[in-house]
Amino acid sequence: MAFTPLHDRVLVRRVESDEKTAGGLIIPESAKEKPAEGLVISVGAGAKDDDGDRIAMDVKEGDKILFGKWSGTEVTIDGEELLIMKESDIMGIIA
Repeated sequence: MAFTPLHDRVLVRRVESDEKTAGGLIIPESAKEKPAEGLVISVGAGAKDDDGDRIAMDVKEGDKILFGKWSGTEVTIDGEELLIMKESDIMGIIA
């Protein structure tokens, strides 16, 4: 993939949710919610502070993250639907 986010932006692939409930019921496509979990594909170099120094990113490539339901901008890169969001839209890293 030939895409690198700039500054404090992160490229994320959504983690697909289960198609069945815990009780075994199949969830139809129309009733599924978009998952708020994702896998970090690529990160920018970090924002700059007032002195021009880079602020290190807290997430790195390969991290599994939790983000807000309406976070990010959907983009299609190499035929794959991904999200670009600011690091501040990420709520946390899932261990």
